[in-house]
Parts: sequence; structure tokens; C-alpha cells
Amino acid sequence: MDEKGKETLKSQHGIPVGDNQNSTTAGHSGPTLLEDVYLIEKLAHFDRERIPERIVHAKGAGAFGYFEATRDMAGYTKAKFLRNIGKKTPLFVRFSTVAGEKGSADTVRDPRGFAVKFYTEDGNYDLVMNNTPVFFIRDGMKFPDFIHSQKKNPRTNVRDPDMAWDFWSHSPESLHQVTILFSDRGIPKDYRHMNGYSGHTFKWVNNRGEAVWVKYHFKTDQRVQNLSVEDALRIAGEDPDYHTKDLFESIERGEYPSWTVYVQIMPYEEAWTYKFNPFDITKVWPHSDYPLQEIGKLVLNRNPDNYFAEVEQSAFSPANVVPGIEFSPDKMLQARIFAYADTDRYRLGVNYTLIPVNSPKNTPVNNYYRDGFMRVDDNGKWSVNYEPNSFSGPVEDVSGKRIKYGVNGFADSLPYEKHSEDNDYIQAGNLYRMLSGEEKTRLIDNIANDLKNVKPDIVKRQLAHFYKADKDYGTRIAAELGVRDFGM
Repeated sequence: MDEKGKETLKSQHGIPVGDNQNSTTAGHSGPTLLEDVYLIEKLAHFDRERIPERIVHAKGAGAFGYFEATRDMAGYTKAKFLRNIGKKTPLFVRFSTVAGEKGSADTVRDPRGFAVKFYTEDGNYDLVMNNTPVFFIRDGMKFPDFIHSQKKNPRTNVRDPDMAWDFWSHSPESLHQVTILFSDRGIPKDYRHMNGYSGHTFKWVNNRGEAVWVKYHFKTDQRVQNLSVEDALRIAGEDPDYHTKDLFESIERGEYPSWTVYVQIMPYEEAWTYKFNPFDITKVWPHSDYPLQEIGKLVLNRNPDNYFAEVEQSAFSPANVVPGIEFSPDKMLQARIFAYADTDRYRLGVNYTLIPVNSPKNTPVNNYYRDGFMRVDDNGKWSVNYEPNSFSGPVEDVSGKRIKYGVNGFADSLPYEKHSEDNDYIQAGNLYRMLSGEEKTRLIDNIANDLKNVKPDIVKRQLAHFYKADKDYGTRIAAELGVRDFGM
């Protein structure tokens, strides 16, 4: 116990946990260090909490298609699939809800997953995106706790709004995403009528070793459309697989959904002096500073032949990048680099990449991995299984080596280093003020209706966040709830 008589947090090995909010990084900006054994333990345990469905994004739909480059980006990246206008790269996309189980309804208020696997000639490139440009938290240390708060109460096994709002009210960084979630975009009409955003920042590197930072935007060519609360509830009762069926049937009819793909590009050196930390996934880059630049088109034109084989067994990980694309110090990305592949190995087995939907299509696989659960190929036959060797085994490919970059500072559990506008309320308030009068009213109603079922102390704590983002935002929700005093 601590000095106040409270039980203290311990690891699974009984070791005291010194910081449960910030992962250990090299200085404020990272990257995250593998020596943060508690982060690894926490994520690894979280990845194994459900058998056998995905912990998050459990329910989804998928389709095959292609990416066609519409601009040569060789000046920014050596990634081959982005370098020749007209070049087509086959791909697979899986859409999903986030918090619900496999049997949940498609039309719930929830972010949507938008995961893309590009089968490039340099291997598989996975973009694991959402339909919102930001996220609820900025550090992977908080991810298991966040998801626990959105899932069912462990005692009652039903959703508990106290849990969700308690976490959000203790995490003001979530306010931007919460505002999007309870806006009209919180319930997309279907998977075809929503955008996809990387959220995470990635590094592009060209053949000269020059680097820039990028964010991806997939803009639907069908136009963004959303469901009203009333229609969503009705459809959930009448056809809980509405989004899944809509995607399948549209492709069967030959109405192939498509998205125009853009990137925002930030010069490498500007990241360190920009007005807020550009690697913070709870924030967007203003288009006025970094405008959208079109790079291609994504088209879905073929349905899976078998849902289980090709959708349920599909596996994505942001760790899968190809030469010319590298990571950023985004702390959520750094955690996901480990967690996604780890949960894939747990859910599908260590040889999950042998499942056809996960296998590279345009390049051979050569390595020294052998054996393991569900090894279903020739297991390397008689070839050598160690390196270095004298038997012509595969050797390193210099194109896969990433550029060096400097890190500094002491290894410690630290939040991001503050920039001039690193504030959890500015962008949420800006978003609120951008909405039309009717959109604001629906946002207020959606939030108030949810908060009516939440404990008063949690409500008051959350109202203070709305008020700090925009006085009208907080005041109107408080009025809807009949709350007069919430500490402002």
C-alpha cells in the first residue's frame, strides 16, 4: 500500500508499476523502447483476453480490389507501388466496427475500422486505419484500459455507460474523438459511404535518403452519408448485418465502391518546431498548413469466395511496411507495431502468414523460420535453416534497411514534449464551431441522451471538458441534463 493506504499497482510478477500512463521512450518524442517490459506485458496480456475472435474490430466485412497510382511520388518515397502513374497494385480491405462482438449490430455508434493490405512487389504493406482522423488516446499504455471501458462490465456482462464516460472524463485527450463519435459521422450509412484515415503519421523516404512525414486520407467517391439515430436503431433490429450485406451486394451488382487517396506531407524538420506535436494521434494537421495531395484511387471489385477463409482469417499489422515507408515516434503507432502482430499470432497461430489472404502475392518469401503450429507448406524442405551459412541461404537486402535518425534524452516514462498549442481542447472546440446549427443540436442531443444514464460526478467532470473546448458546447449539454453547477 502507499502512504494513503491505497493498494499499489503491480505487474504480473508482483513488481511495482511506476507509471501506468506513459510508455518509456527515448526522450519526450520517442521512439518507444523495448525495455518497457510493463508495456509489453500489458499489451501481450490484453491481446490474449478473448478466444478466438478479435478483441477489437471483431465484426467486419471485406473485399478485394486494387490501388491505382495517379501521381508519381518518387520524389518523396522509393515505395514502388507509388512511383509510376497508372500502376495497379492488388489489395484486400476489411471494414469493421470496433467495440462490439461478432454478433453485434452493424449500425451502432462506434468508430469503423478501415484496414488495407497492399500486395506489393516488395511484400505486403498494411494500412490499419479508422473512419475518423483522430483517436481517443495518444499512448499505447492506455489502450487496454480504454478498450476495457468500452466493453461489457465484468460483473453484469452488459455495456456500462459509467465505464465509458468515466474513462473519457479522466482522459481529456479523448474529447476530440468523442466529439466526432457523437456527431452525425458516428453512425455511417454503410462502409461504402465513409472515409478512411491513417491517423498515424508515417515517414516516407526516397532513393536519396530524404525523409518527409505523411498522413493518409481515403475519401469516398460515393460521398459521405450517415444514418440518423432513429434509422440506425430500426435497422439494428431489422437487419443487424446491414453494412456487411450492403458491401457484398453492391459489388455483386457491379457497383464497385471507390475512394480517392490523398496524403498530407510535412517536411521532416518542421515536425520538431510545429505548433503542436504532429505525432499526437488525438490531433489533425490543418489542411491550410498541409494540403491534401492526391496519389491514387482504391477500387473494390471482387467479393471473397469464403468469409471465414478470407475475411475472418485476414490479419493486418502496422508493422508491415515496405521499403520507402517507415515509422514515426507516434506512441500509439509504436505500441501497435507490436500489439497487432502479437494478437495475430495468438489468434491464428505463428504461421498465420501462410493463410492465402495474408500471403504476399507479388514476391517470394525467403527466410529461416521453420516449424510451429499449423505449418501447412513444405516447411522449407531441405534448405538451410540458420545464418550465417555456407549453403547459399538467403542474405540481407539493403533496400529493406531503414534510414538512421537521431534520438536523445533520458529513457523514462514521459508524456509528449509540449509544443506551443499542445492542448486537448483547441481542436475539439474548433470542430464544434465548424458544425452547422442543426449538426450542433444533434451532437448535443446524442451526448446528453447518453450522459443521462451516467453517475452525476462523472457527468460533471465530463461537462467541464466540453466547456473548456467551447463555452456553448458545455453549457448546452449541461442545460439538456439540468445541471447548473459543474465546477466552471
